[in-house]
Amino acid sequence: MDKILIQPDLCDGCHDCEEACKKIYGTSRISVREIGGSFYPIICQHCENAPCKMVCPTEAIEMDITDKCIGCGLCMMVCPFGSITVHERKAHKCHQCPDRDTPACVIACSKRAIAKVDTEQMKLEKQKQHLNKISGVGKKKRNSTDMIGILTANSRTKKVLQKEV
Repeated sequence: MDKILIQPDLCDGCHDCEEACKKIYGTSRISVREIGGSFYPIICQHCENAPCKMVCPTEAIEMDITDKCIGCGLCMMVCPFGSITVHERKAHKCHQCPDRDTPACVIACSKRAIAKVDTEQMKLEKQKQHLNKISGVGKKKRNSTDMIGILTANSRTKKVLQKEV
């Protein structure tokens, strides 16, 4: 399954992704927000038990919003990521450009902060790395991009977000 992966540490806040999406759909289905000098692209995460889908009175939400949408905004209110917008009495959310080989936002992002990844392939790569590590194949020196580096980056992000609230 392909999924759009966001790497906020690479985003420079240029908003090219928003403009590319807006050119195709009339309104952007991705938004870039700034918090403490850092930029965070926000898109629909296609939740497994999506609250937006559960609350929709017309059952308009699938992968994309269908013509059944009445623009009530309930989906926007319950989205845990704030990724749904209502424009011209219709809800809009990212649906990963299913009619294109590569989503418009991915093509537009010059910093490669947005990428389309095959989650199954990513899982296999992670398993391979883990097996190599525990079997001793390809031993290397530890560096800051290991799990500890990722965890500290996450805690720094949480601190910035908590200061803004």
